[in-house]
Amino acid sequence: MNKGELVISVANRAGMTRKLAEEAVTAVFDSITDALAAGDRVALAGFGSFEVRERAARIGRNPQTGEEIRIEAARVPAFRPGQPLKDRVAG
Repeated sequence: MNKGELVISVANRAGMTRKLAEEAVTAVFDSITDALAAGDRVALAGFGSFEVRERAARIGRNPQTGEEIRIEAARVPAFRPGQPLKDRVAG
């Protein structure tokens, strides 16, 4: 499912226009992005949580040449699913 398909699904489930659903979906994504950029954790009960994790610097390898390269430390977004989501997906 891509963003457009998500917007259509939200519009149908909520009984709203596609335009309003797109505004709502975009607002949710923007709010989560802004919170993560500020270093906050976003927890959605029954769904999961988004957080920023620190990835340590490490040595990698160029697959074409085999040359070792240094990969810098980075902050990366991460998602941890909640138990109800895990249960629903598992079957």
